[in-house]
Amino acid sequence: MPHPLFQHIKPYFNAPFRRDLLASVVVFLVALPLALGTAIASGLPPLMGIISSIIGGILVGVFAGCSLQVSGAAAGLITITADAVHRFGLENLGFLLLMAGLLQMGFGMLRLGHWFRAVSPAVIQGMLSGIGVMIFASQFHVMLDNTPKQHPIENLLAIPQALWQAYPNLWQDLNGTSAASLGATGIHTDGNPHIAAAIGVLTIGTVCLWNGTPRRLTRIPGMLVGVLVAIAVAYAFQLPIRYITLPTADLALLWQLHWPSWPQISLLNNTSFVVTAVTMAFIASTETLLTATAVDQLRPGHRTLYNQELLAQGLGNALAGLLGALPITGVMVRSAANVEAGAATRVASMLHGLWLLLFMVFLPALLKLIPIASLAAVLVYTGYKLFKPSAVRELLPYGRSEVAIFLLTVTAILLTNLLEGILVGVGLSMAKLLYRLNDLKLTLMLDSPSQLAQLSLQGSATFVNLPRLATELERVPAHYTLHINLEKLTYIDHAGLNLLMKTKHAQEQAGGEVILEWNILADKFAETSHSARLTADDLDRPPTEGH
Repeated sequence: MPHPLFQHIKPYFNAPFRRDLLASVVVFLVALPLALGTAIASGLPPLMGIISSIIGGILVGVFAGCSLQVSGAAAGLITITADAVHRFGLENLGFLLLMAGLLQMGFGMLRLGHWFRAVSPAVIQGMLSGIGVMIFASQFHVMLDNTPKQHPIENLLAIPQALWQAYPNLWQDLNGTSAASLGATGIHTDGNPHIAAAIGVLTIGTVCLWNGTPRRLTRIPGMLVGVLVAIAVAYAFQLPIRYITLPTADLALLWQLHWPSWPQISLLNNTSFVVTAVTMAFIASTETLLTATAVDQLRPGHRTLYNQELLAQGLGNALAGLLGALPITGVMVRSAANVEAGAATRVASMLHGLWLLLFMVFLPALLKLIPIASLAAVLVYTGYKLFKPSAVRELLPYGRSEVAIFLLTVTAILLTNLLEGILVGVGLSMAKLLYRLNDLKLTLMLDSPSQLAQLSLQGSATFVNLPRLATELERVPAHYTLHINLEKLTYIDHAGLNLLMKTKHAQEQAGGEVILEWNILADKFAETSHSARLTADDLDRPPTEGH
């Protein structure tokens, strides 16, 4: 007979909860190496990545507008975080993140959620690919137990030299000195690029092989398996490479609030600081909402409340700033694992945060067994997956201009920084839009013997190209019969409409005539302004003055 206690709690272990429980364990296993690797890649204590993921799981999970999205330490903000620490100091990172979180909450309160999705796919693909290259280039050096350089191009150009230094040593090692004998020397703090490289390759190789195993096995994340294999090999041979250092004092980070001080508040007078906070809020919001949209596609019928998601993310980042942790966003890798594992509700995300909290409080010593090269390898693999050369093939059907915007965005990110690169991409998209709006082809044919004129409009008739349209109309003699062909017109705004109406009345008053397919014109105008109803009577009224 079942125990009475079991009978009492049985209703809580229904099918959705069981699915959430299983999914939370899977997401926890995915999140742990990613959280640690993100912190290390940002040049910060590993524990900060876990704290951010705890907040992202528990707090953001409670209030999230996308219940199946899992938030945590943001790999996409590694470069901005590292740059912010370099420019403003680690002591001011929390205040910067607090400001970014408050901005995100403001975005949500102003109901701006859908605007963050109004970004050209070419720019988004370029942003993700640029981030991927930056992460790959920097973490490749960390995977070799080397220190990455400040600029992405420098990291890329330095990769051949780093490999040249690592592989000759590895060849000598294989021919003469075993890993065990190296470990016996007791040198466990100095980096050894050749051994670290082998651990990194082992990690990535394990991930790739594991992802090719039967589906029932891949429910255990390949990234976790790769890190576990690396831990086992490094521990068995006592490899002299760098490991995670986690002083006990770091645990105080979880309980210590960093309230803003007056010197920090004065940073709001620093334009660079404010721009960085706005950039962090913008990119975090964009990455989160794009991830939420992808989650909606993975689970048909699921619908994200975008403004609520922004509020939840802002609240999480504000708390992360007070605790001195890393920026938080919705993370595609964790969210995809959550959906794939069958999560039903937001409980899965919340439980994954709870498991991270329990692990950090009761098992922190296990973190010291993890080779830094293995976590860097996880991020190298992540960066490789983010960089998608296939985006060129996907964007090509939409025009070569989209491919050009993608490539130029990636290039700008690598040559400058993430913010300036994105601004370049957005600027190119706006320029393309203005070009399209200005793309009006005008063909005017005058027949003097019959005193007939025909003007064909193809493209968009807007205030941007109003002078060109007016010039062509003025070429028609006043007594002519003018036929305006609108069959190939795709767009007309109020300025263009008013000019045509004004021309019609002026021509008729001078003894001429204007033949205008008013029904076509009505349809084109209705497409641009759903609240407007254009009729034949409207065309007979005098035009509005001032146009």
